[in-house]
Amino acid sequence: MEIIGYAAAILIGISLGLIGGGGSILTVPVLVYLFRLDTFLATEYSLFIVGISSAVGSLSYFKKGLINSKMALIFGLPSIISIFLTRSYLLSLIPEEVVRIGTFIVTKNIFLLLIFAGLMILASYKMIGNNSPLKTLETRSESRKTLLAAGQGVMVGILTGFVGAGGGFMIIPALVNLLRIPMKTAIGTSLVIISLNSLIGFFSSVHNTKIDWNLLVSVAAIAVVGIIIGSQLSKKIDGKKLKPIFGWFILVMGIYIITREIFL
Repeated sequence: MEIIGYAAAILIGISLGLIGGGGSILTVPVLVYLFRLDTFLATEYSLFIVGISSAVGSLSYFKKGLINSKMALIFGLPSIISIFLTRSYLLSLIPEEVVRIGTFIVTKNIFLLLIFAGLMILASYKMIGNNSPLKTLETRSESRKTLLAAGQGVMVGILTGFVGAGGGFMIIPALVNLLRIPMKTAIGTSLVIISLNSLIGFFSSVHNTKIDWNLLVSVAAIAVVGIIIGSQLSKKIDGKKLKPIFGWFILVMGIYIITREIFL
């Protein structure tokens, strides 16, 4: 199963390089079901893997001048604060037994996986249904758009803190719709935000877990290779055309996780 897991890590990186998000949402299921990690530990590992691979992926966008540093700060700072608070305080408030329904017990691990599956279904909806040109919100003032983007950043940070996913599927539409950033620049800026969110989230809570650095670095290195491949492919392939296909795959995975954790 680990061999399949390493192969999946390459695909995670490729998707990040091609469409600037989405791939990270597969990291936790890969770690849980293929590497047999505890769910909470998997979210911790995911933050490191996604953070490192996104940072490497953003380098080519830096070289091309496709990073909007100001907007990365406007969106990223609230996100960073919320992910730090979530990883440091909110996660510890979740009890080991969340709810009991007859003989069925929703443990903390199952609860996190169900949240994750719901996030996957939301991501798939956005990827499958987001094929038309994005329209900017011209009627809103700049201050209003900035405030909305900051609010979106808080939401992304909370979700990233809980489930270890980068949230690129939410970041890119916000950058394009709310802040009127061109798509290529939005992808590069998204990778910067994801890398900052993920790495800060990882190092803010790494002291709470025992890390298998050999496994973590190995998977991260393979994901980095994938994102380099994806960045090169993005020069020849329009990532937007692949989004619906990837969206359907994520939808199936989300439904599988819900089915597995509740009924199997």
